Amino acid sequence: MADSKVELTPDEQYARLRKKCAKAFKRDEVKMIDKAFELAFDAHKAQLRYSGQPYISHPLAVADILMDLGMDSQSIEAALLHDTVEDTDVTYDDLKSVFGEEVANLVDGVTKLGKIPLSTKEEQQAENIRKMLLAMSQDIRVIIIKLADRLHNMRTLDYMYPQKRRDIALETLEIYAPLAHRLGIRAAKEELEDLAIHFLDPIAYEDIEKKLSETSDSRIEFLETTKEKIAKRIKDVVKDARIDARIKSVHGIYRKMFMQQKDFAEIYDIYAIRIIVDSVAECYNCLGVIHDMFKPLPGRFKDYISTPKKNMYQSLHTTVFSDEGVPFEVQIRTKEMHRTAEYGVAAHWKYKLGISGKDNMEERLAWVRQLLDEQKESGDVREIVTAIKSDLVPEDTFVFTPKGDVINVPAGSTVIDFAYAIHSAVGNKMVGAKVDGRIVPIDYKVKTGEVVEILTSSQPGKGPSRDWLNIARTSSARTKIRSWFKNERRDENIVEGKAEIDREFKKNYIRLNEEEYTKFMETLAYHQHMASVDDLYAAIGYGGISLIRLMPHIKDEYNKNYKKHDETVAVKPTQRRTVAGGVTVEGIDDMLIKFAKCCNPLPGDNIIGFITRGHGVSIHKRDCPNVPREIAQAPEPERWINASWNENAKQEFRAALSISALSRIGLMADISMQLAAMRVNINDIASHTAKDGRSMLNMTITVSNVEHLRSVISRIEKIDGVLSIERQVS
Repeated sequence: MADSKVELTPDEQYARLRKKCAKAFKRDEVKMIDKAFELAFDAHKAQLRYSGQPYISHPLAVADILMDLGMDSQSIEAALLHDTVEDTDVTYDDLKSVFGEEVANLVDGVTKLGKIPLSTKEEQQAENIRKMLLAMSQDIRVIIIKLADRLHNMRTLDYMYPQKRRDIALETLEIYAPLAHRLGIRAAKEELEDLAIHFLDPIAYEDIEKKLSETSDSRIEFLETTKEKIAKRIKDVVKDARIDARIKSVHGIYRKMFMQQKDFAEIYDIYAIRIIVDSVAECYNCLGVIHDMFKPLPGRFKDYISTPKKNMYQSLHTTVFSDEGVPFEVQIRTKEMHRTAEYGVAAHWKYKLGISGKDNMEERLAWVRQLLDEQKESGDVREIVTAIKSDLVPEDTFVFTPKGDVINVPAGSTVIDFAYAIHSAVGNKMVGAKVDGRIVPIDYKVKTGEVVEILTSSQPGKGPSRDWLNIARTSSARTKIRSWFKNERRDENIVEGKAEIDREFKKNYIRLNEEEYTKFMETLAYHQHMASVDDLYAAIGYGGISLIRLMPHIKDEYNKNYKKHDETVAVKPTQRRTVAGGVTVEGIDDMLIKFAKCCNPLPGDNIIGFITRGHGVSIHKRDCPNVPREIAQAPEPERWINASWNENAKQEFRAALSISALSRIGLMADISMQLAAMRVNINDIASHTAKDGRSMLNMTITVSNVEHLRSVISRIEKIDGVLSIERQVS
């Protein structure tokens, strides 16, 4: 799937694409693809990509990726047209009239919602994904086109500025790679993951590539020799077996080295031999031969044939030691299983399998509808993103019930998640759990192969605890817990919700009399699409609405319509004036304000102004080395002037940090991920190694005030290996 290193002109790109289309499609279908190219070429003719290439090169590359996946002609048309509605004057109706409703709907499903105003960037992302999943539930090709689109964007991400690269890479790792995994499109998943790590942690990426490169010759020789040995032994047991070799992806190695803290030498599945046969019986026969030839590593055998993964992946996995003591993984599967493993849902088009039969498309897309239903139940569009991050992780855990049934849950799931995966009624009545016969705490994380027994109560009215919402790993379990509280504890929810609101109002100095409070809450309930204030209280009480996320809107509404005038005006306007940057200075009218680079003051710092000659007022921190301790004794004391921050000002400021940490690979990625999770922009970053071997990172970030900066520092301090953080001045 990798892009060609040689840059082709759009005409050369299309000539290559059309040659593939002519082999795969009927003449009439190729004519429609020609029309799609002509329309897209004309629509994008004045546009360039960040790389300087003509914009049409992008939809052409997306179409080429889809051809390699074996998609149908309508998908190729939609790929060529996928940015026309969003970025040009072409409309949905234009596409529908020329290419039909099906192609127009595919383009519409991929198109972002960039023109819809939403309160936060996080909500914008979540709403885009919700719309895409909604379209995907109607036509699976939408997400396959979107994955191809994201894959080409990741291949050309070098041309973006650094923060944009990190943001897109993180979104790819957390959203699009898990979707590719769930759809079973292995090549797309692995390349998306590898490219994401390349941009999030380039040092670690290069280190892994270097380690793989150092062993390249010996690795090739080892794999070829091992393949020959296996082929010689199994030919008498299985005829026409195909034997391939593969190397674990960079991201796969990265996860084990830096997330599971393993040394490169401890990763036993860097090398893998894949045996592809005709039948399930031959899979197990081959397994017997492999275990006879090589010593198996205990606890490393997985039977995904009898217990397929949620994305329908099937294979036998075993890790064995070669005669030289080198560990390697062997995967054994049938040809049909191999098609599913490589192409997932795309195999329906590549191998003309149709969308019915034992691999029914409706069944394979049930999880999409479940995600949408859970988001609708929670009422928070951001639950979509949370669910993808938590529920679609690549690793699955296979746990047994006492009756021997296998329950498949995401890695890291607790006994609560396991109980709700069995049935909502089991989870709601759970009072405890046993694992392999012993009682475990409610937050115990289940592991593959364990037998888990859920202890339930028949007591009427028994239900889950609100604390479970913080313990459950999967969004599915959290949704079912919230649903129980919503339906069974309305009166309790109203009381809990009102108490939570009153606590937050008090904490944020929101003061309203009884009449104002009633009116304020009615307005708030209306904006949240609630029929009554009690419904709003109940939704907050059972967790359907996050009050923390709602508070910025509440504070804006309060400051705009209810806050008393005397709370915002400290002295007469003739005496104090807010001039710029959220700073109020004394006795100054219409003068330029700038922030001193020697101390980089932030909202919340104690500040003072200095009237410069010809450059306005320079704002310093009171403890800045350039500010005299005793103003009255300073030269020209009249040029120093009192200043303070305006609490209602909405500004962004740059803060410089110096981070001292133990030198380790993955540190930069961990810091970048934490900052991205807090929606903090990194303006620039540099690192060097100190004389004592520590890593020193200097970065400039954008924050809103001192409190914001303190919370950022607090989060970074918790990262493994970080020793100290200092706020820097120029």
